[in-house]
Amino acid sequence: MTFPKSLPPSRVPDPMEAPVLRWGILGSGWIAEQFIASVRAHTRQEIAAIGSRSSDTAQAFARKWSIPRAHGSYEDLVGDDGLDVVYVATPHNLHRDHVLMALEAGRNVLVEKPMALDHAQAVEMVTLARARGLFLAEALWTYFLPKFDVLSQVLDSGALGEIRSVHTEYGEHFTRDHRIFDPALAGGPLLDLGTYPVSLLSRLLGPARQMVGLKQDDPAGVHGQLAIVMANAAGNLGMMATTLYGLTPTNAAIVGTGGTVRFGSEFNLPGPFRVISADGATVLSYEEPAGRHFEGLFYEAAEVARCIASGATETPKRPLDETLAMMEMLDMVRATVGFGFDRAMP
Repeated sequence: MTFPKSLPPSRVPDPMEAPVLRWGILGSGWIAEQFIASVRAHTRQEIAAIGSRSSDTAQAFARKWSIPRAHGSYEDLVGDDGLDVVYVATPHNLHRDHVLMALEAGRNVLVEKPMALDHAQAVEMVTLARARGLFLAEALWTYFLPKFDVLSQVLDSGALGEIRSVHTEYGEHFTRDHRIFDPALAGGPLLDLGTYPVSLLSRLLGPARQMVGLKQDDPAGVHGQLAIVMANAAGNLGMMATTLYGLTPTNAAIVGTGGTVRFGSEFNLPGPFRVISADGATVLSYEEPAGRHFEGLFYEAAEVARCIASGATETPKRPLDETLAMMEMLDMVRATVGFGFDRAMP
């Protein structure tokens, strides 16, 4: 494969041109607010209803965000026939119950990442969605960004050759009152932060044949940080670390026999990257302003709208089998470093 002379353009359509769907928001927490703000600023999607655990909370949220209908229970929300799709925005320990509830009610679903606590839960959701012919996707928003569309084209072209190693990490600082320190909510950084680097390993290297790792426990009863090294069937390596104790560069490098990808800012956010030939003689740059955290959530909403309007039941940006593969690798990480969750299954 000859190394390219230029990078391909992004194929992501204008989000403003996506067919307009009526969205129900299941959950009234922080990520729901980020989603609504992003979607309203950059698309024509209609936020039609909010569902929360109480009528007072739902009404207050609806007033704050000018949402037409407020439902005081999640059951009432998924029973709203004026919806085309439900966005599940509750904590991840509740995703399995809420996604199954929405699918049983005949609703298409976009569920916040991670889709589930473990692979078995994710299989339940995917099996039901496929049996009912309903749309289901995991909102791992990074893979809906224009920069990842360009990167996917580079990878699919074979320009990087065989991927020999992937190096990636993600760390943030959290105050002690954050839910990430709560064992009852499947706390610790792996599912909140680690989904990004683990998804990159899974996507680029495939299943792990071997894995070694270490973790450090936090006094709150969750894992505070961990690191793993994995090898796929060919012996190629992936290295991942995640921590809740402080901000890290959140960077990544993809090393292939034909070239290397280096990110110019956080790999999981909007921002630039470079593709460098193996001999270093050619450097191709993808340029875009570095984005704020969750600024690009509207791309996933627009993609979901296009898919549902076309009759598709999943998106090629984040195929369900890719989500299942990531969940399987997350299970392997937990088994390797030695921890479980208080509520791995209901």
